[in-house]
Amino acid sequence: MTPTTLKGACHCGAVTFEVQTPPEPAVRCNCSFCRRRGAVMSPPFTRDKLRILSGESELALYQFNTQVARHFFCKHCGIYTFHQTRSNPDHWRVNLGCIDGVDAYSLDAPVANGASHSVVEKP
Repeated sequence: MTPTTLKGACHCGAVTFEVQTPPEPAVRCNCSFCRRRGAVMSPPFTRDKLRILSGESELALYQFNTQVARHFFCKHCGIYTFHQTRSNPDHWRVNLGCIDGVDAYSLDAPVANGASHSVVEKP
């Protein structure tokens, strides 16, 4: 797995970034959140490999369940750009659909069993 510098942006272009990670092995997830957003995600990388080039103030943060994972979205177009993972908070993943020149749907992307990580019990 050789790191590659990939450039990406949200749909409206308000948020631009680059990340040092190869696009594969890509992954999807079956948790309630990922099932709804349908993203294909990059391999994990450490935060120092992600550089926000523009629009950091245009990002919104969404957290749910255990409040460990941090999902970032453009405030304007609503596109998920990247997130800090719950299973290992030192790891991040980028939405490969935001990456220039990558057809995320052509990548082999098995489904991870994120649904098994749902630990919050309803009172």
